[in-house]
Formats: sequence, structure tokens, C-alpha cells
Amino acid sequence: MNSKLIYLDNNATTPTDPRVVEAMLPYFSQFHGNAASRNHPFGWAAEKAVDNAREQIAKLIDVDSREIIFTSGATESDNLALKGVYEMYSRKGNHIITLKTEHKAVLDSCKKIEKMGGEVTYLDVEADGLVDLSKLENAIKENTILVSIMYANNETGVIQPMKEIGELCAKKGVLFMSDATQAIGKIPVHPKELGIHLMAFTGHKMYGPKGVGVLFVNRKNPRVKVTAQIDGGGHERGMRSGTLNVPGIVGMGKAAELAMLEMEEEAKRLSYLRDKLENAFSEQLEEIYINGSLENRMPHVTNISFKHVEGEGLMMTFNQNIGVSSGSACTSASLEPSYVLIALGLGDDLAHSSIRFSLGRFTTEEEIDITIKQVSAGVTHMRDLSPIWEMYKEGIDLDAVEWSEH
Repeated sequence: MNSKLIYLDNNATTPTDPRVVEAMLPYFSQFHGNAASRNHPFGWAAEKAVDNAREQIAKLIDVDSREIIFTSGATESDNLALKGVYEMYSRKGNHIITLKTEHKAVLDSCKKIEKMGGEVTYLDVEADGLVDLSKLENAIKENTILVSIMYANNETGVIQPMKEIGELCAKKGVLFMSDATQAIGKIPVHPKELGIHLMAFTGHKMYGPKGVGVLFVNRKNPRVKVTAQIDGGGHERGMRSGTLNVPGIVGMGKAAELAMLEMEEEAKRLSYLRDKLENAFSEQLEEIYINGSLENRMPHVTNISFKHVEGEGLMMTFNQNIGVSSGSACTSASLEPSYVLIALGLGDDLAHSSIRFSLGRFTTEEEIDITIKQVSAGVTHMRDLSPIWEMYKEGIDLDAVEWSEH
């Protein structure tokens, strides 16, 4: 057993970069002021640090720093965008369109909006995880106010055709919101060029700290307004009250600055390692399936189904020293098959046999080599013990077998 722990669950959270931690430390005790305290040097220092971070983050996504609203994370940003737009634009309409493969922060916010009297259309995706643009266009109605489609899926890494969606929303005169949590800091994301009006993301998916996020809100053409969901003091241009998490914001700003410098090289390196992982499994094992589009996806993620091997059981063969996921982190408490994979048309068996490998800044080639070895050994071991695999190898049509209820 290799004693070194290998972390391949970067879509759940990334480790905070040591350079980010270093930037944050002074703001816990040395510059500990409240950024809203405008009448003494402690507050001024905190406010200056927040303004600097706002600039760093705005620069990463190429927007005006006044369009950056700080929150506690992407979940809050999603809630603020969806509920805030629904309440603000309710006179214009009450219909929102989203995808069945969105993160729970979007889906559960939409469920809440339905309880508030809103109407939500949950679109299917194609087998590759992409939205059919004609189906999206057909779903837009007179009372549609918002389309909410995630940039890159957290389970499969599939990237949606954002520019085309943006153009469609502009043509139809509806707002376009995106949960871009998995894309920001990993690939270039420029909401203005894509016609995105609101965009949610978070620090801890881009090597920054947990507990700090951003909602980009477009200021011009069109000027977007959202109704605040947290009241008390009118911070963040009246959209999000609450004392700002200065150390977290400083950390997210530093993470954005590092992403700008290192993203391109990092993406090349990670896609090479991801491809190496996929190719090795394809060569060494039979009946493996890569889920989602192979053309339109993030460079660091692969979601693989190992047929006739139960994913949770497979993970137990190596999870003492390799961290991966068999679904999104937010739903890993349930043993239901991933709703994202089911939406791609996978049967329960394939969905249950899937593992998500999400590589990151600190992943090494040696770690990928060890992972290939251990996961392949785990799959082989599980299949050796499986009567179903034995039947499959004997050529028995498993779909034709009538299984007993007992």
C-alpha cells in the first residue's frame, strides 16, 4: 500500500494554494478591521483589501469591478441570482428555464420558486450532456424571464454551448444566468462576450478558501437588478447584507490572480494527465464508458463507468489512499444513482458503476500512475468475485435474465 494520499476530488473542493493562505494571514489579526468601518485606519485597510480583491476577480472574468458582489459561496450566489431575479422581475413574467443536470443549488432554488408561484421548465439534455438549442428556444415563452444553465457540469465536466445560448437569450429578450463554479479559474470565462448577465462562482473550487463566493451582476445593456435575499445594512450595493469575510475575499482575489497567470499551462498539463488515465483504463480493462461529451469538456475531469462493478464497492478497494467521488460531493450522502448520469440516459447499473476523477494543480504524473494501477486492480478484483461478470463473460444476455425478487 502506498502511504502517500492521492487527492483526485478537486471538483468537490480544491486545496487552498499556500500562496493564497500567505496573502490571507495578515487579515485575521494584523488588519482585522471591518470593511464597513469607514472612520478609522483599521476599516480603511480592510476596505482597501476588499477593493483590491474585487479588481483581481473582475480582471479574471473581464468585467467591471462594480459588477462583483461578494457572497458566502456559489450556493448563496445561485440563490441570490434565481430568487432575486424572480422577485425583481415578477411583473414581467414568472417563468424560468433550467436543465435537469444543474447543481442542486440551482435545482432546489427552482423548486422553492415553484412553491412561491413561479413556473420552471427543467429541460432534458442529450446523451452527451449538452442542451439541444432548438428545445431551449421552443421552451422560451412570453412570460420567460430567465434561463439558468451551468457553464461546466460538476460531475461530467461537460461544457455547454454558452455563446449560442447567450445569443438565443438576447434574441428572445430574456436574462441569462450561469453557475460557472466548475469553470472559473480553470478555463477562460468572459461573461460579457457570451451574453451572460448573472454568474455564480466560489473561492474553494479555484484554490481559494471555503466560505467566500461571487455573483457577477451585469450593470449595463441590460442593467440587471436582483432583490436582496439577506437584509441588514445594505452592503454590496444593497444586494447582499452582512459583514464581509475580508480574509476569505483577499484569498479569493489572490486565487483569481494566480489563475490568470497559470491557467493555460495548468489546463494543458491536466488534460494530458486526464487523457493518460482514460487511455490506460481503456487499454487495461474492458467494458468501460466515459460519460458525457469528449469534445466539449473541462480539461481536468473524467467520469468513467466500469460496467458490472458497483462504484461505492470499487472505491472501498482503494479509498484508504485515493480520494475520488462517485457523484457530486453535495449528494454523496445518498446512495441513489447520480441524477446527472441518469439524465444522460445511463441505466441504474452504469450510473452506479461510475467514478469521477477530478485532477488539480497539485496532481502529479506519479499519482496518476499509482491511480491507474490501484483502480485497475480494484476493478479486476471486483469482477473476479462477481457472478454477473462471470455470466457476462460466458455470453449470457443479462438483459434477458429474469431476476428473482428475493
